[in-house]
Amino acid sequence: MIQNSIATFKCEVVQKEIKLVGQCATGNFPKSFPEVAMNVQREFENRREEVRHAVNRDVIYSPYLANSLVATYFACVEVQEFDDIPKGMMALTIPLTTYAKISCSNKTVDIGYDRIFSWMKENGYRQENLEKAFPIEVFYFEDNVEEEIVELYIPIVE
Repeated sequence: MIQNSIATFKCEVVQKEIKLVGQCATGNFPKSFPEVAMNVQREFENRREEVRHAVNRDVIYSPYLANSLVATYFACVEVQEFDDIPKGMMALTIPLTTYAKISCSNKTVDIGYDRIFSWMKENGYRQENLEKAFPIEVFYFEDNVEEEIVELYIPIVE
């Protein structure tokens, strides 16, 4: 356990519908990860000011999908509306989905995943079929800090 972490590990059920604009990258899974994810986030961080109608450019949404061969990882900002999508980016609407959510930090993501899946099992939830939903990592960027809040959203069904 990391001492003095900003991670609360609070688990809860939430519903979200999100409009996103951003970039994505695909790589061999698991061999290419987390490098592919880190690279697309860094690339998007340098371009996020190009996105119009952003709700908050310091909150990066990273939905992802994976199978045993490849994974696609996104780096996006939430937008109020889709308008004039920058070249090399895409618009993505994630429909209303029920999620198990946990708050952790960029230093405790692995612990966050362990805890949210344990919590789901203890509370009778299972992960939604990923053909219908995206898990999402949400990063709250801050300047000049080592540890930042990260929320993990796992699509669920009872």
